[in-house]
Amino acid sequence: MDSVLDIARWQFAIVTVYHFFFVPLTIGLSLLCAVMETIWLRTRSEEWLRLTKFFGKLFLINIAMGVVTGIVQEFQFGMNWSAYSRFVGDIFGAPLAVEALLAFFLESTFIGLWIFGWDKLPRPLHCACLWIVHLGTLASSWFILAANSWMQHPVGYHYNPTTGRAELTDFWAVMFNKVQLGAFPHVIAASYLTGAAFLVGISGWLYVRKQHDRQMYRRSMRLGAWVLAFAGIVVAITGDVQGKIMTDVQPMKMASAEALYHTSDTCAPFSLFTIGTRDGKHKKWALEVPCLLSFLATGKFDERVQGIDNLRAEYQKTYGSDPGAEYYAPGDYTPVIPLTYWSFRWMMGLGASGALLAFWLLWLTRKGRAPTGRWFSWAAILAPIFVLLANSVGWIFTEAGRQPWVVFGLMTTRNAVSPGVSVAEAWISILSLCAIYSVLAVVELALLVKFIKKGADPYVEPPDPSWRNHDDSDRPLTFAY
Repeated sequence: MDSVLDIARWQFAIVTVYHFFFVPLTIGLSLLCAVMETIWLRTRSEEWLRLTKFFGKLFLINIAMGVVTGIVQEFQFGMNWSAYSRFVGDIFGAPLAVEALLAFFLESTFIGLWIFGWDKLPRPLHCACLWIVHLGTLASSWFILAANSWMQHPVGYHYNPTTGRAELTDFWAVMFNKVQLGAFPHVIAASYLTGAAFLVGISGWLYVRKQHDRQMYRRSMRLGAWVLAFAGIVVAITGDVQGKIMTDVQPMKMASAEALYHTSDTCAPFSLFTIGTRDGKHKKWALEVPCLLSFLATGKFDERVQGIDNLRAEYQKTYGSDPGAEYYAPGDYTPVIPLTYWSFRWMMGLGASGALLAFWLLWLTRKGRAPTGRWFSWAAILAPIFVLLANSVGWIFTEAGRQPWVVFGLMTTRNAVSPGVSVAEAWISILSLCAIYSVLAVVELALLVKFIKKGADPYVEPPDPSWRNHDDSDRPLTFAY
């Protein structure tokens, strides 16, 4: 990599993928921990309280890592992508400001109350704090995805030729962008899928190794498996809807997902596996399902799907011959085909595999059955690995499929990079971040392994402030001016 553009792209990809490991996991675990504490409140079963506190620790480790890595992403916009930040600042300012002031502060305030309020808040109120944290994660996701959806399908703006910036004219159009309405339920369902897969993997591993707590971990594993199976169905449905929206607003992305160079005469097949040239332009052999791409793209099996060559000619006529990036030929508005082709399939294949594992685990543990072989724990561990990787490659497909645009139809990636950053400065930045992130990865894994191996703590009845005598004058002050 000998250009600032290439280094900046790699740095943003590394930071984003790393950060996105924690985002869906945090959203999913916040829901599941709230569900487990609610079950404890309803049943007063000591097992559900132990599970709540155990997975609550793992949740807090991940949310801390997510916050740290998310802050770095924001700094990148000003450091490596200042031209982009200047162009979209008026659009992104409103949703990201609301996200920080409303959603993030909501999460941070109530997560603090949940952590330190076990012996200070009435039990229903303490549980409500975690539900509010979960609502905060959903609100945060909404505003961030609204900004990203605007990059995919710009609406509610006016281009000011004097300043060279996009200016917000309709806040609600940005908030309810059609891409946003498809992406949000898909991402949230995928987050529940991730959290449930994590619950299944950890519970399954402990189920095999902790004989004295086997029934407790069986319960949490089956809870996770039910959520995983249901979320898998929702992910498939919302993904189908999102694919049709994507075809409408970004037909090149759908064409590149299949490496479809020529517009289909009747219906377009979907290839499960292809052997072709390295650039993806010619296929030698493919295992295809007839007309399936037409259904994925349009909802009809007999509908034509536009190919890359036709769309490229259309874009050249509409947008001119901007090369888009240093390694693009003039007028080539095509993403990197092998990357989009395979990331699309890995996304679907890994996600489906994780959901199928859930159905299999539910079958194996039905009617009180208790398989205990080491193979069973490994099968459970595969579920979170598959789902985490599916989330990552899905995000890669979403962003890589838009290239060479950083804002579709308005700004190419080459024109978004900071003009005042040198190659040496860019190298220092990416190497420093990779070193820091490597250390954080070691810390994260060490903490997770330590607490997972230990398992749930022994049961200790927490105090219930709602039953306290109002005369607590002998208690020491916990806060005073």
